[in-house]
Amino acid sequence: MSTTESAESAKPSKLPPFDPADPIGIDDLLGPEDLAIRSTVRAWAADRVLPHIAEWYENGELPGIRELARELGSIGALGMSLEGYGCAGATAVQYGLACLELEAADSGIRSLVSVQGSLAMYAIHRYGSEEQKQQWLPGMAAGEIIGCFGLTEPDHGSDPAGMRTYAKREGEDWVLSGRKMWITNGSVAGVAVVWAQTDEGGGGSGIRGFVVPTGTPGFSAPEIKHKWSLRASVTSELVLDEVRLPADAVLPGVTGLRGPLSCLSHARYGIVWGAMGAARASFEAAVDYAKTREQFGKPIGGFQLTQAKLADMAVELHKGILLAHHLGRRMDAGRLRPEQVSFGKLNNVREAIEICRTSRTILGANGISLEYPVMRHATNLESVLTYEGTVEMHQLVLGKALTGLDAFR
Repeated sequence: MSTTESAESAKPSKLPPFDPADPIGIDDLLGPEDLAIRSTVRAWAADRVLPHIAEWYENGELPGIRELARELGSIGALGMSLEGYGCAGATAVQYGLACLELEAADSGIRSLVSVQGSLAMYAIHRYGSEEQKQQWLPGMAAGEIIGCFGLTEPDHGSDPAGMRTYAKREGEDWVLSGRKMWITNGSVAGVAVVWAQTDEGGGGSGIRGFVVPTGTPGFSAPEIKHKWSLRASVTSELVLDEVRLPADAVLPGVTGLRGPLSCLSHARYGIVWGAMGAARASFEAAVDYAKTREQFGKPIGGFQLTQAKLADMAVELHKGILLAHHLGRRMDAGRLRPEQVSFGKLNNVREAIEICRTSRTILGANGISLEYPVMRHATNLESVLTYEGTVEMHQLVLGKALTGLDAFR
C-alpha cells in the first residue's frame, strides 16, 4: 500500500456537521463532567437571571442576592475549584466554564461568584489558619455567608503597596483604620478579607490580611450608587474606624503583597473565561437579529458587510475561548504563571468589548435597548476592562516579562 493510499484510508468516512455555536470544535476538548457542569450553570442562569436581569440592571439593584448566593452554593459554584470545607473541588477548566456561563447572563453575577470564591474564600483557603478555614469556608461554600475582599482604596488602585489602611498592635489585639473602595458584595457580606499596612516591614512588605466579621464595631459598608456599569451588582465602600480584632484574625500564611496579588491572579483567571461569556451573548444576539431583520428586501445577514462582521467576531470569540481553555489546562497542571493570566485578561476583555460594540452596530438603534443584552454587556465590560488590573498594568506585566526591564516605576 502506498503512503498516499494509507493516508486516504485513515481519513474519517464522514466529517461531522459544522456547528455555528462551536465552529472550531472546542467542545471536543471537554469531558462529560465538564459538559454537565456547564449545562447546570447555564440552566441555572437561564432560569434565575435572564428573565429578570434587564429590570435589575435598569433599576440598579440585585434583589434577592442572599437567595441567589445560596442557590449558587447549592450547585457548587462558590469556591468551586477549592478542595475540602464543603467546596466542590472542580478543575480550573470547570470553574472557567462556570464563569463563562455566569457572565453570559451578566458580569455582575459572575463578579459575585468571583469575589466570593476566587478572592475571599481563596485567601482564607490558601493563607488562613485551620480554625479560620473551619469557621468561614463551609458557610461561604454554601452561600450562607457572603464574603468580600478589601484591597483597592480611594487613592490607591494599581499601586496597592501605597495603601493607607493601617493595622496597629494594641496588646494582643489588632486595630484597623482606613477605607476601601469599589468593593463587590461589601454591604451584604458577613465577612471581609481586608489588607492593611503594618509595622512588620516597609514598602508593602509588611502588608497583612485580616479576616473581619462585618458586625465588628467600627466596620461599615455604605453601598455605592449612581453606577452606569455593573448595575446589577452590589458595590460598596468599606470604612474601618478603629476596628478591634483579636490576634487570630490575621491570615498567618502570608506577609506582603504576594498574598493579595496571588488572590487577584486567581480571580483574573475567571475573568479570562467570563469576558467570553459576555461576548458570546452579544454575538448570538447579533446573529439572531441579522437573520430576521430585513432591509432592502432581505435579511441583513445576507449582505457581505454584515457577514464580514459576524465572521470576524466569531474568530475572536472562539480564539478567546480556546486561549481560556489552554490557560485552564495549565492551571490544572500547576504550570500557569501570573504573566500568562495577564496575557489572557488583556486579550479577552479587550476583544470582548470589541465584539459587543460590533454587535451593537448590527442591531442598530435596537442595540441600545435593554430588550437585547448587547449594550448591558458592553457597559459592564468597561468595568471589567479596568478592575483587577487595568489594560496598562497588564501590558507592563507582559512588557517586563518580554524584556526583563521594569517599567512600572
